[in-house]
Amino acid sequence: MTRSDEFSQLDTPLETSASPALKFEVFARCSTTKARASKMHLPHYTAHTPMFMPVGTMGSIKGITTKQLEALDCHVILGNTYHLGSRPGPELLERAGGLHKFMAWNRGLLTDSGGFQMVSLLKLANITEEGVEFENPHDGKKMMLTPEMSIGLQNAIGADIMMQLDDVVSSLTVGPRVEEAMQRSIRWLDRSIKAHKRPTEQNLFPIVQGGLDERLRTISAQELVKRGSPGYAIGGLSGGEAKGSFWRMVTLSTDILPTNKPRYCMGVGYAEDLVVCSALGVDMYDCVFPTRTARFGNALVRTGSLSLRQGRYKADFTPIDKDCDCSTCKNFTRAYLHTSVTKETTGCHLVTVHNIAFQMRLMRDIRYAIVRDQFPAFIRDYIKTRFGKTVPLWIVESLKSVNVDLTVPDGSGYTATPIEDDFQKEPNW
Repeated sequence: MTRSDEFSQLDTPLETSASPALKFEVFARCSTTKARASKMHLPHYTAHTPMFMPVGTMGSIKGITTKQLEALDCHVILGNTYHLGSRPGPELLERAGGLHKFMAWNRGLLTDSGGFQMVSLLKLANITEEGVEFENPHDGKKMMLTPEMSIGLQNAIGADIMMQLDDVVSSLTVGPRVEEAMQRSIRWLDRSIKAHKRPTEQNLFPIVQGGLDERLRTISAQELVKRGSPGYAIGGLSGGEAKGSFWRMVTLSTDILPTNKPRYCMGVGYAEDLVVCSALGVDMYDCVFPTRTARFGNALVRTGSLSLRQGRYKADFTPIDKDCDCSTCKNFTRAYLHTSVTKETTGCHLVTVHNIAFQMRLMRDIRYAIVRDQFPAFIRDYIKTRFGKTVPLWIVESLKSVNVDLTVPDGSGYTATPIEDDFQKEPNW
């Protein structure tokens, strides 16, 4: 694969913003939806958006080298502050000259704050105004993660983009705890900004919170905009909430956040979510899904996914995807992968390569469609291929909100019949 060149014919951006460590240039806007195609100039790399960022928890993606990630045209990858802070630790990373040098990665890095892991993966002891108190999984001792500690760890890691520590609550939480967490996250943002020691080398993104409450989301987004950050994240979603609530919180947020700065929807990685959220005005995504599902033998394709463990692939000598130019699809058959996935590390590696290539190609196709102002046609073609005659209602409603009505026939006569289910595994013809 080669470097994306979708902007090669565009010389003048429509809108820009410049911060000490980030320049964002919007080069194309969809004339129908809220989608845009942009360049995000970071200290280590110029990323093209909308983009998907693979997750490398410990500074690496299981079974994949950084050279392979470059060949797959990954622009930015994500690291986990909590895990990197535990091992190899900030002292070693500082001695190595930061995570970029430590892992031999010359492109963009984004680190989360570590707060999500405190809540989701560890036994939470308490959240106070000071920070998140939790039990160390190694020795059971109580530890405290504060906004200042999180920023200190991320300064040592040296990522191009850092995330504020926020007070994380489940997207299914209701009541006064949601507003408490939203307001506390704003206060923690101010402490994070004050603690940030490398503002000319690293960017600090705040996180819009507020659960599924439109009023709280609005307050949060408006308060964050006042801080004039280089970019913004939409957090607290993709946690099991109904998809109808999910997309409404996303579009509410993008309506408020600045048009000349990047918008990052955290934890989003399903292909249909990437298409829809790009139409709603989102620029950046991350999720463990593509690489994690590969380790279970699931290969991503435009119609959904192939479970290569199934016997139907035992004598299938075609590639995962005949239109994919990744090294897996060029050299290996479904039959070969069937014999090795979930049993040999080679199989997991090969499917991981393909799944990352799938995500990168999807995002590249989205950018090309936006640049050519053909994104609505791309959406219709994608939805038709992925779902067939029936499409989850939330997708129909979200796209209709940005002027793409799947229930109205297109040039080919295709129309979608909405169904109540949030998920549809395979196309329905």
